[in-house]
Amino acid sequence: MNKNLIKSCLLVMGASLIVGASEHQHQLCNGIVEENNEWIGIHAKDQSGITEEQFNQAIDEAEKIYASIITEKGGNLKVNRLWENGTVNASAQRQGKNWVVNMYGGLARHETITLDGFRLVICHEIGHHIGGTPQKKSFFSIWASNEGQADYFSTLKCLRRMFDGADNASVLASMEVDPTVQQQCTARHNGKSSQEICMRGAMAGMSVSNLFQALRNEERKPAFAEPDTAVVDATNDNHPATQCRLDTYFGGATCDASVNDDVSNTDVQAGTCERANYDLGARPRCWFKF
Repeated sequence: MNKNLIKSCLLVMGASLIVGASEHQHQLCNGIVEENNEWIGIHAKDQSGITEEQFNQAIDEAEKIYASIITEKGGNLKVNRLWENGTVNASAQRQGKNWVVNMYGGLARHETITLDGFRLVICHEIGHHIGGTPQKKSFFSIWASNEGQADYFSTLKCLRRMFDGADNASVLASMEVDPTVQQQCTARHNGKSSQEICMRGAMAGMSVSNLFQALRNEERKPAFAEPDTAVVDATNDNHPATQCRLDTYFGGATCDASVNDDVSNTDVQAGTCERANYDLGARPRCWFKF
């Protein structure tokens, strides 16, 4: 496990206990990506990524949408804005009724991370809390959607809410949208707005998949037109392969299930695209067995 993330998680937990969060701590400290010791401090040379203003903007947007939703589900959303922390990761945990997301400045400053990519990471961590089944099984409790499901939720539900009503056409005009994304989003969604949101979600997935490639020191670049062909014998609760994760983001973006049809902690089909009826829009077989 990433030693920087372990240290950062322990510091967050320690600070919470000091201020009185004495209820059980349910930690998910392995992060959105595993085993990296990258550290990008606020004074690092040649840093790119996003600015502190954008960092806070994205978190503000997520809190505005999801604070009330999480309250309805019995929790209290708490996002720790750890801009000065150079950890290149993000994590989720529960402290009693506080459903916590830890967002680190090191991740925001990584060269692969776009503003939409950072939004996706926030969505992934929120997805651990409310992304539905399949969920990770731990000694203490079962509350966290597994890594693949948190990925799927991020583009299937969360980013769609964040992009709703935005000037998506202008955002897309500033980026080079992959031709496969343009083709599939246009084919699978009705209406210009839904198609644009699909494209933004997919391209956010590419940003984060490029992060995985970099942190894993992989030569092969993730590609929308070259999906992972692996088929699992049992659902993988841990971090899928880089291409598999891009396929998951793309699947969530292209699925035409309504954003208002909620996922479920017991029914894997609720609010999603079933494999019996879909191919690209379903969770990929490289991590999901159903």
